[in-house]
Amino acid sequence: MKKTICFYFQVHQPYRLRQYRFFDIGKSDYYFDDFANRNFMERIAERCYLPMNRLMLDLIAAHDGNFKIAYSISGIALQQFEEYAPEVLKSFQSLAATGCVEFLAETFAHSLASLASEDEFRKQVSLHAGTIERLFGKRPVTFRNTELIYSDTIGAAVADMGYQAMLAEGAKHILGWKSPHFLYTNVINPKLKLLLRNFNLSDDIAFRFSNRDWEKWPLTAGNFADWLGSVGQNDEIINLFMDYETFGEHQPMSTGIFEFMRHLPAAILQKGDFEFLTPSEAATKHQPIAPLHVPFAISWADEERDVSAWLGNELQNEAFSKLYALEDAVRERNNPQIDSDFKNLQASDHFYYMCTKFFSDGAVHKYFNPYSTPYEAFINYMNVISDFAIRVHHPPTDKTE
Repeated sequence: MKKTICFYFQVHQPYRLRQYRFFDIGKSDYYFDDFANRNFMERIAERCYLPMNRLMLDLIAAHDGNFKIAYSISGIALQQFEEYAPEVLKSFQSLAATGCVEFLAETFAHSLASLASEDEFRKQVSLHAGTIERLFGKRPVTFRNTELIYSDTIGAAVADMGYQAMLAEGAKHILGWKSPHFLYTNVINPKLKLLLRNFNLSDDIAFRFSNRDWEKWPLTAGNFADWLGSVGQNDEIINLFMDYETFGEHQPMSTGIFEFMRHLPAAILQKGDFEFLTPSEAATKHQPIAPLHVPFAISWADEERDVSAWLGNELQNEAFSKLYALEDAVRERNNPQIDSDFKNLQASDHFYYMCTKFFSDGAVHKYFNPYSTPYEAFINYMNVISDFAIRVHHPPTDKTE
């Protein structure tokens, strides 16, 4: 039986906050930096989304449908495509039309709701799945949580929502002696199959590709295909999961990353014992070998592979608790603008900007970060939350929001 290669890409951009001062509280209820959001989207569209989507279309055509990939695009990224870069959305729709691309479900706002509120989590997943179906013509059957966050209870909730498979991190402290190259199941509901990321091979592309100090630099398509071919004889599936912005943004075109990707499918397929499948196809083809016990939430971030990148210090936890303390009041208001702001304020990026773990993972945490320090990010966010709380608890009587 051929080994499976499963390529998945995360596509996400948050609505970045404008500089919101203490003196704006109670006076201005618009929190987002439209100029920065448009500029970021247009820049990344030019450097990554448009050229990579063209390349993916070319590769699918060149390999007669034998090259398959998957995307998880956050709802707020899709909104920004519609607002600022409709040509990007059209290019993703062209990929959907090939039948070789799977679009996964996730939280609409790329949020940490799974760690705070099952009701909000379910609400966002449902909204996102409906958006994917509307834009790409097919309701997703595979789930990918924000930042690959997973635990036994989160997986059980995902299974209860009807999803057949879920992506997760192949974290060493969870796997122990076990290999990420097999399917596993959720321990609470074994109907949910788990596809685990091979973080070493994924990060060779995502983080180490252009590092000239890396002993394996330069990385070529042939070398990478050889590494895949050296996995265990009985291994069944290699999951390569990474940010889509790896191509052209994190790793600029000048590094050769596009040419690497252009030649990679052929180099892999020429070996004869590999095939590309989407996550749902892989979950259908392969049988799980065991349940995977994950009592505490894991993610794909940092060396720890936990959630400390977002909830690892007092600043983050204070902001997180203040935001989700407003959930019931937001629901009672039933106001479309309030609902929209609440979703956008949940994006994991806002908490990531407050991370103080700069010593071991500084370059990663600073990427796309509009703030000079975590404390600046915290103050700006809390000013916004203070105004938002006023709007939620004390609706105006003399004007329409």
